[in-house]
Amino acid sequence: MTSRYQRGSRHLLQILWAVLATLALGACTVLAPVDSGLKLIGQPQSAVQAAFGKPTDVYKLDDGTTRWFYSKQPLGEYSYAADFDRDDKLTNFRQMLTTTELYKAKVNAWTKKDVLEHFGAPREPIEYYPRLKQEAWSYRFLHEDQWYSMFNFMFDDTGVLRQTLVTPDPLRDRPER
Repeated sequence: MTSRYQRGSRHLLQILWAVLATLALGACTVLAPVDSGLKLIGQPQSAVQAAFGKPTDVYKLDDGTTRWFYSKQPLGEYSYAADFDRDDKLTNFRQMLTTTELYKAKVNAWTKKDVLEHFGAPREPIEYYPRLKQEAWSYRFLHEDQWYSMFNFMFDDTGVLRQTLVTPDPLRDRPER
């Protein structure tokens, strides 16, 4: 014979497991947007919008293709790019704010347009440093997939990328006590 306490504990445990399973399932869809996006390769823009909603940025690229961004900035470390061919079919879906992608930026060659088309619009306030005569665009990201950081693009007054800097994320960088 089981006591009322044991039945209540068992019921509470069942509820807890159900909640944990639901959270785990929800986390998979939240944590795996790239996997979900890649499953849509070949689908039209309408299918991507149905799955992910309205993009935060849309760019028509010089080669006739289109890139949509789903940015989680300014507080998140992710910005997903959906690339479409000339027929508006999805060709690629990936996270752009990675160390590998960010390090593709070419100092003295890229312009603001290149950065916009590759990473989307910055969501952090744009800073201007008059003594340096440079404008800074900053993007939050996980450096090497583990350190909360900011990737900073420094443009001269003509809009050419002159320097990049990786700095600690001020929202996550906590002084030692």
